[in-house]
Amino acid sequence: MVMKYSELYRQARKALLDIEPAHQAGVTARELLSFVSGKTAAELLADGEKYADGRVVQALEDAVNRMVRGEPLAYILGEWEFYGLKLHVTPDVLIPRDDTCAVAEIAIRQALFLDSNPRILDLCTGSGCIGLAIASRVKDAKVTLADLSREALAVAKKNVALHHMGGRVSCVQADAMKEPPAFLGKFDMIVSNPPYFVDALRCPDAQRNAARHADQLNYEVLFAQSATMLHPDGQLCIIVPSEVGQLVVDTAWKYGFHPRKQLHIFTKPQKPCRRWILSFGIGLSACQNEKLIIHQPDGSYTADYQQLTSEFYLHLKR
Repeated sequence: MVMKYSELYRQARKALLDIEPAHQAGVTARELLSFVSGKTAAELLADGEKYADGRVVQALEDAVNRMVRGEPLAYILGEWEFYGLKLHVTPDVLIPRDDTCAVAEIAIRQALFLDSNPRILDLCTGSGCIGLAIASRVKDAKVTLADLSREALAVAKKNVALHHMGGRVSCVQADAMKEPPAFLGKFDMIVSNPPYFVDALRCPDAQRNAARHADQLNYEVLFAQSATMLHPDGQLCIIVPSEVGQLVVDTAWKYGFHPRKQLHIFTKPQKPCRRWILSFGIGLSACQNEKLIIHQPDGSYTADYQQLTSEFYLHLKR
């Protein structure tokens, strides 16, 4: 069966309306059609009245069916845009989300004020998205991406190579629950998006559970290990679920870490707080307490979120 590209787009969009709002269904349909056809959005627009061959028709139908069954778009495409970087992603890593971009931006702003040639550790790195975002902005930084999962590190290594950052970014297998290898040395900053779905339904795949569930990462251990890996004036920046936010702050005090910034993340107005982004330093200091709402009630991004992230986040119109 052959169809015009414009017809394929409309058919895909209609099917996706069962699972996505109208404005997003159109964007997703266009991305899927671009992916299976190898054409850019501009080429699809220009070729709208041309006929696609049967292979494109079938591939688009398969991709839409995967979406309808609940598979994330990023895993279908095999890539995702994050902070201006096109990243390879697989089910072995979590997909960078809106709050991930927020913690990356905050870490970057702090890293820009570090001494020259700072050493930065992205712990529990997954795809490497946060560490690579920092390396892309802090041009003299030496960044280490660390994860326990070999599969996740393989994805991170591919992303390092994809962006030609091998000279400044390295990948190391490390267990956040164990004493860090001596060869890692000291860092000026540690940033981490650790496992966080404390009470979420566990998925049947053990690999994804390791990336998703906080019961495998003890915050006591995280701070104890960070204290040994940071220089005396080093900084620790992490994102945690709101339900453990105060526990994390209280735990940090035991190891000499004091909050310098607390950013409370809300998905929408009137919704409960979802995440805390916490920045710690050694020694007492004033703490900035702020909140960030990501989405308007209609699903569009708020002005505050766009101001924080729009310079490099390419999916802000989604």
